[in-house]
Amino acid sequence: MMTIIDLQRHADAGTLVNATGNYVNAYDGSTIAFSGVNDLSAGMKTFYNTALLENARGNLVHAQFGRKQGLPANNGKTIEWRKWNTLPKALKPLTEGVIPTGQKFGQTSMTTSISQHGMFVAVTDLLDLHHVDPVIAGATEELGASAGATEDTLLRNILLQGTNVMFAENGNGVAPNYRYELTEDCVLTPDVVHKAKTKLVKLKAPKIDNSYVAIIHPSVAYDLTKDETWVDFHKYAATAEIFQGEIGEIRGVRFVETTEAGIFAGAPLTASTRYASVSAYSASASGGTATAGVATPYRVTVSEAISNDLVGKSVNFQDASDGNKLVGTCLIKGVNTSSKYIYLATAAPVTLASGDFVVPGDGAGEIHVTDGSARAVDQGYACYATLFLGKDAFGIIDPAGGGLEMIVKTREQIGGPLNQFSTVGYKFEFGAKILYEDRMVRVESCSAYSTTDEANDTVI
Repeated sequence: MMTIIDLQRHADAGTLVNATGNYVNAYDGSTIAFSGVNDLSAGMKTFYNTALLENARGNLVHAQFGRKQGLPANNGKTIEWRKWNTLPKALKPLTEGVIPTGQKFGQTSMTTSISQHGMFVAVTDLLDLHHVDPVIAGATEELGASAGATEDTLLRNILLQGTNVMFAENGNGVAPNYRYELTEDCVLTPDVVHKAKTKLVKLKAPKIDNSYVAIIHPSVAYDLTKDETWVDFHKYAATAEIFQGEIGEIRGVRFVETTEAGIFAGAPLTASTRYASVSAYSASASGGTATAGVATPYRVTVSEAISNDLVGKSVNFQDASDGNKLVGTCLIKGVNTSSKYIYLATAAPVTLASGDFVVPGDGAGEIHVTDGSARAVDQGYACYATLFLGKDAFGIIDPAGGGLEMIVKTREQIGGPLNQFSTVGYKFEFGAKILYEDRMVRVESCSAYSTTDEANDTVI
């Protein structure tokens, strides 16, 4: 008995031969354009792009309050915003027949450039073929979330550079002057909200839909929403357009909640301790070397082993000669791990000596406890930034052709000689600028969660 096996060819080397202008089928001479069967259909491209944008949009909490500025194609990477300078009041009466002194009138210009960001994942043919869930669709969903969170965080970190800063008052009604002086009871209250709003009013910041808006972290909202004067958004939703993430209103300020609101929190400075012990300090060191970053004249020698990861971190100092008072803040520009040197960007605010400490400077309340205090030893607090905004406080570049783009490469396009993987990714161009410092206020505070929350890529 003889068995006949019917072999079918599926795009083998004979059916898809590379030629000078297209693919050629070696068996029948038919041709396929290079941009033909191996491209995604228009419908699938639309589907993936829509999925990406929908998942990204839900994370763009900060961007909804910015002024969009278009950047046409082929016009460079830098954009300029211009605003008219304000004029004083004309309170002095005119003198009959006398020409008054003219006033200078002009513009202030500000520029910023775009940067490009992106990410992709590779999916093997076996995973795509045999996994029970649609892998490409799942990757698209997660990439959309990543794209939105990336853009939102980039924008937030620019907004945190605003110069109008307030600190929440402690239980005795006293507001500290610096972040490192914040204590656990320095929480956001209706009275602090009212003061931030009053500051915007006094700065003559225009409102957004007849209200000021504040972007708040859930941990801070927990403290604020317990007040009896808090109004949930659903009680006024019928009469106002609700912002993405809006949760309610208090004292004429509408609050938008997001986990991406800025959190400042210190990290341990050494592998074994949260702080570093000072053994020597020089404000005129010369000829030093750095294993990471750059050497500066302002060199602190510490007792503990340190790592190159300290470069770029902020630090404060605990002055043992002044009752362990905290002073700061300085930026670490370089380290020498073998010599245990920390190089500061500027001179330390006090003359450091043996017995003093270098402590994390990004969060609140960092201190090395040596006096038997009931407070947890070497425990800092997370500090939260609540942004109070008026209209057009900042601008966002909207580059033509450079918006969020979904890119899917099929196995046939990118998977190598055996079509073993496909890729899914995104890219976008980003640029933003604070336009009016007097239209935004940053309130820094602690919360009931300050001892447990961690920093979330917050950079100033």
